[in-house]
Amino acid sequence: MSIDPPIAESGGSLRILQVLEPSGGGAGRHFLDLCRGLKRRGHHVEAVYSPVRAEAAFVRELKSIDLPAVHTVAMKRAPGWSDIAAFRALRDIIAEGSPFDVIHGHSSKAGALSRPHLPGRHIPRVYTPHAFRTMDPALGKAGRLIYGAIELILASLFTDHLICVSDDEYAHARSLGIPGSRLSVIVNGVAPLPLDMAKTVRASFGIPAEAFVFGFVGRLSNQKAPERLIEAFRNAATRLPNAQLIMVGAGEGEREVRKAIAESGLQNRIRLTSAFSGSQAIPAFDVLVMPSRYEAMSYVMLEAAAAGKPIVSTDVGGASTAIERDKSGLIVANDGDTGKLANAMVESADPDRYKALVAAAEARMSDFSMEKMIDRTEAVYRRLAAGA
Repeated sequence: MSIDPPIAESGGSLRILQVLEPSGGGAGRHFLDLCRGLKRRGHHVEAVYSPVRAEAAFVRELKSIDLPAVHTVAMKRAPGWSDIAAFRALRDIIAEGSPFDVIHGHSSKAGALSRPHLPGRHIPRVYTPHAFRTMDPALGKAGRLIYGAIELILASLFTDHLICVSDDEYAHARSLGIPGSRLSVIVNGVAPLPLDMAKTVRASFGIPAEAFVFGFVGRLSNQKAPERLIEAFRNAATRLPNAQLIMVGAGEGEREVRKAIAESGLQNRIRLTSAFSGSQAIPAFDVLVMPSRYEAMSYVMLEAAAAGKPIVSTDVGGASTAIERDKSGLIVANDGDTGKLANAMVESADPDRYKALVAAAEARMSDFSMEKMIDRTEAVYRRLAAGA
């Protein structure tokens, strides 16, 4: 069950430091939304990001928010000796920018580096994992034990509050031994999507209006499992001659994805692009398909839900939050069986079934508000800053 903090009450301006290592995906999006929304509410917000993996679009958008200060610290994803220099750089930023009321680290590396603190005035530390490393099913038993122990130690000794982005992530945190008193669930919120982009996106690929379009948005990586979708679509395509697939994304797996598309024999029915953002492309989809191996709470699912789009997803974190199972979408076992995914895609495209899915999805469109997400995060900050 979700453990949400109360909606924030009005109060004075807070000094907040937001810290992030990876700029891509949902973590980067959440970071930008928080920085922008909190600044709009009159808070003093400073941001720290790592230039090591920073995407140019993220940097441009962050700078456009016009925060009082934006800092760079060279944080690397993998543990190493560079973490010592990164920790010292963060410590100096915190000391020079003090007194901060709250420090909020996002994702594992920034969370690990921003939470430990030296003797002196205590500044409350907040952590949002955006999917615990231990949620990756490919990590292995030893890896889960090691990373799980690290998360538990950091949460127990150095974390004032940990924000989960879905009920599934909350349940996982509890399974690691993290006490419920330090946890809350705040589902990410999204802004309204540009629904008028549907015709533009379809026209750019020459996709006729009557075609049934499945869509994918995500990094081309092992986590997002785009190869699963290509295989499932190859299976479903023989039963759905009018179906098309638009895949929006880029990443380290792009070469393998393009190879899989070529080998599928469906090059004229599968489009891979990074020319559009997810929010631009989703209005062009009839059904969003999420074949991921693991998630905490995907922004892509939230955007599709906010646009009233049915979703077919593997049973990953956040799926049960964004999807009303068997009503606004379909959830299949996350066991690598692409046949199950294909069958769900075929089911979702049945005219009567699709009509019912759309009606249920559209009824839930208003459930995913960005303002509600900022309200609840602000409430956590105020409670911690007040020493509660």
